[in-house]
Amino acid sequence: MTGEVRRRLETVETVALVAATSQPTKAHTLLNQLDGLTAEPHRSGPFAWRGTATASGVKVEVLLVSKEDFTNQVFLHSAAENHLSEPLTDTPAGQPATLRQLLHRERFYQEAAIYEKAGLQYVEPEMREGLGELALAKAHQLPKLLEDSDLRGSLHNHSNYSDGNHSLREMATFLQGQGYEYLGICDHSQAAHYANGLSVERVRQQQREIEGLNQELAPFRIFKGIESDILSDGALDYPSAVLETFDFIVASVHSNLRMDERKATTRVLRAIENPYCTMLGHPTGRLLLRREGYPLDHKAIIDACAKHQVIIEINANPWRLDLDWRWVHYALEQGVQLSINPDAHHTNGYADMRYGVFMGRKGGLTKEMTFNAKSVNEVADYFAKRKADIKPPLEFKESLFG
Repeated sequence: MTGEVRRRLETVETVALVAATSQPTKAHTLLNQLDGLTAEPHRSGPFAWRGTATASGVKVEVLLVSKEDFTNQVFLHSAAENHLSEPLTDTPAGQPATLRQLLHRERFYQEAAIYEKAGLQYVEPEMREGLGELALAKAHQLPKLLEDSDLRGSLHNHSNYSDGNHSLREMATFLQGQGYEYLGICDHSQAAHYANGLSVERVRQQQREIEGLNQELAPFRIFKGIESDILSDGALDYPSAVLETFDFIVASVHSNLRMDERKATTRVLRAIENPYCTMLGHPTGRLLLRREGYPLDHKAIIDACAKHQVIIEINANPWRLDLDWRWVHYALEQGVQLSINPDAHHTNGYADMRYGVFMGRKGGLTKEMTFNAKSVNEVADYFAKRKADIKPPLEFKESLFG
């Protein structure tokens, strides 16, 4: 597998593969016979089969190469042009000046050997974008990237209290059975009428159920969260006396998505400044291939999260993948922790965390900077300390039922 899929891009135009074979004609015949593929002979050639996935219409390309050329071709088709053509520093005269030139001069049988020959640390396929990774590789300063196995819990998930498919117990026991230590439940807040958002009375009902389940399922823990709508003026849904009953709060925009960048950024900045905001959910609200993202000044948003110690989620739902991976590196530079959140509305949704890991890895995310790579006790301590530090202004002192 090469191309956009191997580099883990958020959208894929072509599923590209490289296959080693001494019988390209026979390979064409076999590919033409595969169920689920539609051949396009006019786009193909002796050493390249091209067609589409019949069900989706996504382009498929299979390059047919010799065994000796396999590694070189896999590498050439697993990196962005900027990665292949970026000048290699301190190369002696007459030596290859780029990775592409190196590949044209010498055959390799392992990708690691290519970087070694160039005097570089190995660059994982996700990071081969030509966005500064070669300078880090030259200095042997590339980070150890986050892995699926580093995640110890799942935050920002929904139950059938709002628009999820499963009960609290089902969401918790399924995750526990997968070996995780904790669940963050974040059903929709009361302003989200379209998603059966929770009234104050239903918040209390859910929290009582969580308390009972925590006694039963310990040491597994359910953290009391809410996905609080960021209202049009930047306020968080619910008065402070309700907000303070949660362990943590994910603040997200779901409505009025047509603001210009200045108004949209001001709105989100106000939410970040709210002392009850623990985490910023899917910052732009984008739906890939369906809806453009909310226009935001990403630097201003990330800087504010750094100032107010607000975590930013990488929403791992494959339609979102938001925070965009292109801003991960900047967030890490500012010291902002990121959380891989599936936004699961079904037990199957937990598996989407792998897509969030892909996006984090593209931006250089490490285990140390991933919030839900913390243990259950570390997360509990973090939430407790953050709540203890809140000094709500006078206008927040409403009665819980007032």
